[in-house]
Amino acid sequence: MMFQDLRHSNISKFQVSEFILMGFPGIHTWQHWLSLPLALLYLLALTANILILIIIKQEATLHQPMYYFLGILAVVDMGLATTIMPKILAILWFSAKAISLPECFAQMYVIHCFVAMESGIFVCMAIDRYVAICQPLRYPSIVTDSFVVKATVFMALRNSLATIPVPVLAAQRHYCSKNQIEHCLCSNLGVTRLSCDDRTINSIYQVLLAWTLMGSDLGLIFLSYALILHSVLKLNSAEAASKALSTCTSHLILILFFYSVIIVISITHSATMTLPLIPVLLNVLHNVIPPALNPMVYALKNKDLRQGFYKVLNLT
Repeated sequence: MMFQDLRHSNISKFQVSEFILMGFPGIHTWQHWLSLPLALLYLLALTANILILIIIKQEATLHQPMYYFLGILAVVDMGLATTIMPKILAILWFSAKAISLPECFAQMYVIHCFVAMESGIFVCMAIDRYVAICQPLRYPSIVTDSFVVKATVFMALRNSLATIPVPVLAAQRHYCSKNQIEHCLCSNLGVTRLSCDDRTINSIYQVLLAWTLMGSDLGLIFLSYALILHSVLKLNSAEAASKALSTCTSHLILILFFYSVIIVISITHSATMTLPLIPVLLNVLHNVIPPALNPMVYALKNKDLRQGFYKVLNLT
């Protein structure tokens, strides 16, 4: 009994020095084949978002708050994809699975920051559309360049400060035996699941963060679009109503995809033991598909952006 207690004491004092990111659970033997589509998605995300920034910079007609927010979204999308994709490709191509604890917690923080920032920018874009459609005469005086700067700084401060406890609480856990993470990136739940002590506080804060940040953002977006719909339905002209809604469709497509995947990931995490691949795959795709999808949806739905695209590429 004494030897067992001593052994247990020695194990509890041991702290792992690094984590091993195993990749996609259940398909380790052929997961390297996923590297090609993921690399193409990452390349597409970088190319499309850089092109969006160039178009907005060069076209004087796009120097408007709506397009400034789109440019900020492009920067956030590139940051989010770049936070995870190089490491994932290194795992799939070179089996570079080891990651130090500080690097893992840093990645965890940056991912949370960028995801929350994307949600915040969607709120800013929804408010911009609400004012443009419901208060068109007041739009130039409300949504100014100063408004864009203040809203962006507020969202950056909110998200960078609110997400600090996530890696801090994860770093306070004791990792004494297991160090293999069945994931491609350092997700909060995936990492803290390896801890030897109680991780209730981590789970509570994760839920609290999701409800306060994502929940409030989603509530404001729905409120904005409910008011937009109410305002549009009062228009006598069907053509005017159609024109007003057409400016919102691309935004709504991206919002529905962004939040629906987050909800699905949250639901499937409860089934991790039986189908561990689904939440991991969805988590990775959620961080790389929106950055590749956002510019294309806007370019297809927005006439001014399409014209700017043709000019930049010298197309007629």
